[in-house]
This record gives sequence, C-alpha cells and structure tokens, in this order.
Amino acid sequence: MTLSSLAGLPAPREILIDPAQVQREYYARKPDPAERAQQVSFGTSGHRGSPLTGSFNEAHILAITQAICDYRSAQDITGPLYMGRDTHAVSAPAQRTALEVLAANGVDAVIQRDDGVTPTPVISRAILTHNRGRSDRFADGIVVTPSHNPPEDGGFKYNPPHGGPADTDVTNWIQDRANALLRAGNLGVKRKSLTGTGAGAAREEDFALPYVEDLKNIVDVAAIRAAQLKLGVDPLGGASVHYWEPINAIYKLNITVVNAKVDPTFSFMTVDHDGKIRMDCSSPYAMARLVGLKDRYQVAFANDTDADRHGIVTPSAGLMNPNHYLAVAIQYLLTHRPGWSDATAVGKTLVSSSMIDRVVERAGRTLWEVPVGFKWFVPGLVHGSVCFGGEESAGASFLRTGGTVWTTDKDGLIMDLLAAEILARTGKDPGEHYRTLTAEFGTPFYTRIDAPATPEEKVRLAQLSADAVRAATLAGEPITAKLTKAPGNGAAIGGLKVVAKSGWFAARPSGTEEIYKIYAESFKDERHLSALVAEAQEMVASALAS
Repeated sequence: MTLSSLAGLPAPREILIDPAQVQREYYARKPDPAERAQQVSFGTSGHRGSPLTGSFNEAHILAITQAICDYRSAQDITGPLYMGRDTHAVSAPAQRTALEVLAANGVDAVIQRDDGVTPTPVISRAILTHNRGRSDRFADGIVVTPSHNPPEDGGFKYNPPHGGPADTDVTNWIQDRANALLRAGNLGVKRKSLTGTGAGAAREEDFALPYVEDLKNIVDVAAIRAAQLKLGVDPLGGASVHYWEPINAIYKLNITVVNAKVDPTFSFMTVDHDGKIRMDCSSPYAMARLVGLKDRYQVAFANDTDADRHGIVTPSAGLMNPNHYLAVAIQYLLTHRPGWSDATAVGKTLVSSSMIDRVVERAGRTLWEVPVGFKWFVPGLVHGSVCFGGEESAGASFLRTGGTVWTTDKDGLIMDLLAAEILARTGKDPGEHYRTLTAEFGTPFYTRIDAPATPEEKVRLAQLSADAVRAATLAGEPITAKLTKAPGNGAAIGGLKVVAKSGWFAARPSGTEEIYKIYAESFKDERHLSALVAEAQEMVASALAS
C-alpha cells in the first residue's frame, strides 16, 4: 500500500470539497444509464457514488425511491418508513428528493424532528420496535449515507422489516427496477413537490431519546457511572454527534465530546492513508487526533458518519485493530451476560481474525462463520440464536442483556460504550485484555491488500470452485480447508478461503472497484504472513488462468 505524504496530517484547504458545487451537480448532472459506472448499483451497503462523477444524482434517488415504493407495494409493506440521514453534503438533498417520491406514493414517512441527522442503528431499532408483536402494517426504513466515504460521496440504503441490511434478492429487485426507470427517463416515477425542508411530507419524531433511554437494556451503564471513568468521544462530524450529551445527561456519565463540529467539508479530519478525507474510525491516519489524546482518557472512541462502525482508543494500545477489539468484546460478553442462552452462537465474517475462533472455542460456544456482509447475521439476531455478529471492518451488534434482539444493523455506539463497561467491570481496558488473549493463544499478524482485476476476472473469482486450487500446502503447511461456501450457513462467499494450521487467506472481488481483495492472517510471524500473501496471489492467478 502506497502511503500518501498527507497521511495522518490535518486536511489541507486544497483537498476540501465545495459543498455547494457537490449539491449543484446532484441536481444538474444527468447520468447516462448506458454507462455501467452511472447505473444504480447496490453493494453490501446500498447504492453509493458521487454527484461529481454522475454516479449519485437526483435521477438515481428518484428511481431508487420509486423502486422501493414498488417493492413495498409488491410485498404488502404498509406500515411507516423510518428515514435517517447523515451529515454528508448531499445527504440532505437526497433525503428531500426521496421524501417527494414517498409522499407521491402515499408512504407514511417518519424522520428526525428539526431536520436532524440519525445513526443507522437508530433506524434499525425503530423498525424493530414498531414491528415487535405485529402481524400487519410492518415498518421498514431508508438511511441516506455513504458511511465513512469521502465528503463528495452520497449513499442510499434500504432496510426491510427485519431492520437490517436488505439481502441480495431484495437489492437486486430494487436495483433492476431502478435502472429500468432510469433508462425510461424516470417517466414512471411519482413525485410530489414539497415546500420548506420537505418535512411536510413526513411525520417528525425524536428518534434519539427512545434509543438513549433503551441503552440501559444492552450496556451496563450503571457500572460505567459507578466507576467514574474519564471517557472521550469524537463523532467525526457524523450522525452520533447529538447523542452523546443525552447519554451523559440521562446516565450521569463523564463522556467528553472532543469534537462537536459538523462541517460537510470535514475540514477537521486528518487525512487517510491514500491522501483522501475519509471518516474511517478504524484508520490510524483518519483517527490521528483522537489517538493523540489517548493518555487523557481511560477509554476514547469514535464513530463513522452514520455511526454503524466503532473505533476504540486505549492508553495501553492506542487505536485498537478492529479484529482485536472484536475478540475482546466477544470474550467479555460471553462471561458477563448471564441472561444469554448457552446455546447462542457467535457470528463472524470469514475474513475476521481466527483469534475469535479460539475465544469462542474456549468458551464452549458455536462459531457461526458467514460471508462478508452484515446481512448474514440478521436472522440469528432477530431470533436470538446469534448473540453477537461482527465484521473485521469495525462493525458489530449484540443482543440485549435479556437475550433478545437490539438491532439487526451494526451499532457503533453500543460497541463504544461496551469498551467503557469492560474497563468499569474488570479494571482493565480492552487493550490490556487483548494482551492477555495473545499470551494465551499467540499473536496473530493480519493484513488486507488489493490487487487489480478485470471485470471478467472478478466474475471468475466469485465463481471459483475449491477444485480450482491444486496446491496441497499453504506457506509450508498442509491445507486443511478450501472454502467457497461459508461454514456457518453454506452461502457462497463470492471468492475463496484457504486454511492451514497456522494461517489462512481469503480472496474476493470488490463490488465497486476493478480489484480483488486478499485477506491473510498468520499465527507465526510477519515473514509467514508475507509467504501467505505471496502464495495467495499465485493460487488466485493460477485459478483465474485455468
């Protein structure tokens, strides 16, 4: 990975966006439906793009929202639609566009009052709360966010009545319908002109207070309060910014918001590894300011712009690798949640650290390993058969203390507060707990790299069979598994995972770029990790050439 000379430094003026220009392009630019890059494309987290490249414009949002209305009608979803948005420059215009379509289609849309912003997990919880015990008039939701993407980007994702990310059967239906509308010039889109902010087309509610008041049923806030911890949080200018003061007020905690600024240029950020502004709370470069404060707080944390991801900073470890914190969180929860059934499984994506496997095995629990994408955890969280679901990209959620569902989407706020609970109840911060795990299980070395791939190669990689890998060993050890389907649910992983005793690699195509990604982990050393990566590249190249 080439490191930019700006990485970790304050964002210079010359790389800041002009929010007014981005918004003008959102309305003015007309995408070409014949261009693949300008079509509606739902990845693992909805449709994303930029008005500046013709990939996220008003035409897209008109088409997608009408497609969602058509999907709701086909599925007889007649309850309210909860809509949230983050603080990206184009999120408010996209929400307004969507509200015009929802109003024309007679959808009962519900938004945060006072034109406010809303974290993704808050929308998930609102959907589940409305639908609990119902047999009809189910709710669903939309969140307007490109997550941690750069300031010029926009994003739009749909959560069906189960409250979590929509599965591919849903997103493919919406994507295909939206692109058909786009090709027809959006003549099939119903639209109602609104006045003011567009709030007249929607009911306004306060999403924040019910969510905050419910936190006591998933995190031990009483223990955090009793420990009188000194905590810090940086919302990175995102949708969680207005949630921390209510949390302090209601639970009498001592959380300092070190950066309360909301600015669509995100000028307060330090630059990410590639020279771009990116609100990635797991990047040491994007998080440089908070990492610099690690000795001022017993635990500090951050969230991306829609608050579905977490970043944890401790005096003992600095910014924790997401894999490390997931392992600590799982180890702690399995020993501090007596209300959870011993029969519940722990969910992880197959590119997450094998340290989690060791923690789960020692606890006598079942590991549920699934493909990349939080959507795979939804059924288990809904039914309470999975107590925790986590991704290596710093996203996770877990059950309430009583063993019932909290959210079916990632929740960065509860993962932040859990870090404080761990310190409050054990006297050790999560970084210290991770050192204990490595003393017991060894130190893993983990990496992810990107390699170029043509569209045709990406298709072949996604369709590989285990037989395509002819090697018998991996970095000097016998191969114990060649996986193209996830062990937990048998779903296709859209790539390949090869496992040996002391390490593994996984390769899968990117959904948005002309690259494929290699993930690798060694429980030996950096040299062994390098060997894993080199052999992974050779195996993938050989398989694609055959």
